[in-house]
Amino acid sequence: MPEAKPVAASRLPVKRLLLVLGLVATGYAAALLLWGDSPWASLARLASWTGLQAAALCLLNYGLRGLRWRLWMAHYGRHFGPLQGLRLYLAGYAFTPTPGNLGEAVRGLMLARQPLGTVQSLAIFGAERLADLLCLLLLCLPAVWWGLTHDAVQLVPGLLLGLLALGGLVLAIALGALLRYRAALITRLAWLREAWHCLALRPLLWFALTLAAWAAQGLAVWLICRDFGVPMALQTATGFYAVAMVAGALSALPAGLGGTEAVLAGLLVAHSATPAQALTITVLVRLLTLWLAVSLGMLALLYSAAFRKDISLS
Repeated sequence: MPEAKPVAASRLPVKRLLLVLGLVATGYAAALLLWGDSPWASLARLASWTGLQAAALCLLNYGLRGLRWRLWMAHYGRHFGPLQGLRLYLAGYAFTPTPGNLGEAVRGLMLARQPLGTVQSLAIFGAERLADLLCLLLLCLPAVWWGLTHDAVQLVPGLLLGLLALGGLVLAIALGALLRYRAALITRLAWLREAWHCLALRPLLWFALTLAAWAAQGLAVWLICRDFGVPMALQTATGFYAVAMVAGALSALPAGLGGTEAVLAGLLVAHSATPAQALTITVLVRLLTLWLAVSLGMLALLYSAAFRKDISLS
């Protein structure tokens, strides 16, 4: 099958994506300053031993998912060394604060040499989202169990089960449609066939990489909660984070902003945290799991475009 014609770099909506990024970041910072009890104290926590450990775990998350991206890029004949592949993967995080994280789909289109075609780039993006959703839903299960075994919190079990059921329904519909109506869908949407091929390529490897990546960020959340004197089991903290991520993803808002924070803070309060503790923990978690990635993505994007010349923004 001939490769789809790549989209010219000049046609990429880079300026609009960067504008969205700036607006979202500005709004987020304003919200922290208006409603956060002590945003500067939250930032200072990042320099603590716990903050450094949590940051390292988040970097591990990015690295593992970068390996997964390299696997699927190699499927299309784009082979990168470990450092170059990680840098190019991180550059895509510059576009994470877009509706449904759709801006990340430009990763393969931005390559200055041998950019992917639109079909292949969308296929990798779709495979990434399905893999992430599958593993996050599995990591939600301890939080669901916690909710079911704590009768004092009446709304939490229903919330957790509802989110899990909704996420499972979305995943089941997507996979079921690929299995049952694959031929008909592929005729209309060529990228679905390519996404299926990506998911069929070494499934145990990408599943292990994805599950380990999200578990690492769950461990980071647990470390932060422990540092604030909010005791909970590791699997519960991981489950809370996974539920918040699924909720944010299903909201289709830029990077899940608003929905992710509200769900995570609510679950922490329902467990044992005070509202102030829950807010500060949530701020730190999002700084490390979202804005650290966006910041690294911006640096990687600018460095790759200005110095290494392997990304084109013109």
